Amino acid sequence: MIDEVSLHILNILQEKARIPNVEVARQVGMAPSAVLERIRKLEKQGVIDGYEVRLNPAQFNRRLIAFVFVRTLSQPGIGPGEIPDRLAEMPEVQEVHHVAGDDCLLLKLRVSDPEELGRLLREAITPIPGVASTRTLTVLSTYKETARFPISGILPGE
Repeated sequence: MIDEVSLHILNILQEKARIPNVEVARQVGMAPSAVLERIRKLEKQGVIDGYEVRLNPAQFNRRLIAFVFVRTLSQPGIGPGEIPDRLAEMPEVQEVHHVAGDDCLLLKLRVSDPEELGRLLREAITPIPGVASTRTLTVLSTYKETARFPISGILPGE
């Protein structure tokens, strides 16, 4: 069960995952050892799914974001998760979502330029057996991009 103190800790960690444990403890008014124990418990329960560094894509020539809708066909010999699994293996693919509507999958790609995007679509995505078509939206500018989401007052599983 997650209480208000744990929610406060989670909010702090969402803001800055590398914050020192002592600073988290100061902000929530607890001993560092108690905060560390709570964090370990939240990790063990699967509430905290991991930690990762957010790199600046421009520093790695990955300025172009594209969202690609993928329409698939049912084909004998192709399992239901096979196409999404193959797409998820591609390093340029940041997200793969099964969506409602005419298209089956929605991908978020990050590539260097339109040429790389075209090459990826032609040579890696559309040749996958069962991919019927793609529809691509390219991002002109980004105003907000985050993996954070509001958790105040919300307990997992509710």
